Amino acid sequence: MPTWEDVVAIAAELPEVEESTWFRSPSLKVAGKGFARLRTEAEGGLVLMCGLDEKAALLDSGDPAFYTTPHYDGYGAILLNLDLVDREQLAELIEEAWRIKAPARLRKAVDG
Repeated sequence: MPTWEDVVAIAAELPEVEESTWFRSPSLKVAGKGFARLRTEAEGGLVLMCGLDEKAALLDSGDPAFYTTPHYDGYGAILLNLDLVDREQLAELIEEAWRIKAPARLRKAVDG
């Protein structure tokens, strides 16, 4: 079961990731823009930025690791239960969240 420390370690493989806070909770940012946040309020979970189509697909998959709340309806972010998410899929989702917020020059650097 991945932890917040695992999330940070996975994200640290990407350029210019910084640990910060976002809504007074631990977060990860690239170029000053948040792409991951540990929800320390309410029912917890990890918030990751994603496209609305991907969010719908993850929710429709029936995988209990993925959920949302009314607050996030219509917003490009998926909530993850770290106790249930597969580490490999988590790494893919972290990179995708990073790509959504990273400037083009950083995405190009990763793509070679």
